[in-house]
Amino acid sequence: MAMDDRKKAFEEKYAHDKELQFKVNARRNKLLGLWAAEQMGMKGDAATAYARTVVESDFEEAGDEDVFKKVMGDLKGKKVDVSDHRLRKRMEELLTEARNQLMAE
Repeated sequence: MAMDDRKKAFEEKYAHDKELQFKVNARRNKLLGLWAAEQMGMKGDAATAYARTVVESDFEEAGDEDVFKKVMGDLKGKKVDVSDHRLRKRMEELLTEARNQLMAE
């Protein structure tokens, strides 16, 4: 009985952790989209709509590379000078911010 309880507890924790990580990544992508939109001169509804496309881009492949490619491509397309390193650093910063926001809710 105790082993079943432990197994169930581990499974529930794993599911909870996966759900939390999904939410953190989605929030980070939204924040990244809003940041990138600002860099490209977008405001209001246009910025919000762009952020939504960044969130949706994360479903293309596993990991963050799909999001990185989308945002970098869009920034370059609008002639915004951002290095690969700067964008990756911003993604890391926003991941921490997203995690903090979700923990505060």
